[in-house]
Amino acid sequence: MDPSDAHYIHGTRPEEQHRLSVLNRLLNEASLSQIRVRTGEKILDVGCGLGQLTRALARAAGPAGRVVGIERDPEQMDEAQRQAKADGEDGVVDLRIGDAVDLPLDDDEWGTFDIVHARFLLEHVRDPLAVVGAMIRAARSGGRIVLEDDDHDLLRFFPELPETRRLWEAYFRTYAKFGRDPYVGRRLVALLHEAGATPSGNTWLFFGSCAGSPNFEPMVANFVGVLQGARESVLAGGALPDPEIEAGIDALRSWSERPDAALWYATCWAEARRP
Repeated sequence: MDPSDAHYIHGTRPEEQHRLSVLNRLLNEASLSQIRVRTGEKILDVGCGLGQLTRALARAAGPAGRVVGIERDPEQMDEAQRQAKADGEDGVVDLRIGDAVDLPLDDDEWGTFDIVHARFLLEHVRDPLAVVGAMIRAARSGGRIVLEDDDHDLLRFFPELPETRRLWEAYFRTYAKFGRDPYVGRRLVALLHEAGATPSGNTWLFFGSCAGSPNFEPMVANFVGVLQGARESVLAGGALPDPEIEAGIDALRSWSERPDAALWYATCWAEARRP
């Protein structure tokens, strides 16, 4: 079995690709600010998905830099290439099909990257430590390994949403059915240490909003999309019956119309250096 054995719960339907594109617009500025790319750096983005952040990394690195993006799923890669071409950035990033453990790098590329980055990847693989180990091997000595991932227990709504809370908990319990860790975000520093890197920092990247904020509607739509996209997996795992899934989604939509509605979430972020 492939050590990474990636299983993306949400699938790659056009609706999911649209959700991910909107999510990139909501998150990429904060990610870029924390990654702190320098002009001319060589960057590897593992599990690059639709490539929006990967291309932003390339813009930050400038013409003297070089960015390689690795994506396992051919449908995601096709859409990444389509979007890059539509934005006039075809060829800005070296996009490659490949696995997060068996990275498609040439012999002379290993151990050369200034930054090796992954976002929302480790929660979808069976062996996160193997993935982090491969990332460390790709970095140069002193190079940075940057991880961003979820701890699904962090989501908070107020006023409370018991129907949606039950659905959310059923959703992240579904990860266990596929041997995945919905709490992997809290393990990022430990994974970097166990894989042989030297941890050097960690923080949160806030992802939340409230009624009245211009980004509230797209953030709520993202969580609705997450829950809709996971419906088949939740049903297959027997975590919640379909009427309760629908009730949780409907409750979230109704809640979003309240003038006092607020949600809090955060992406876990950690970095380390290769000795």
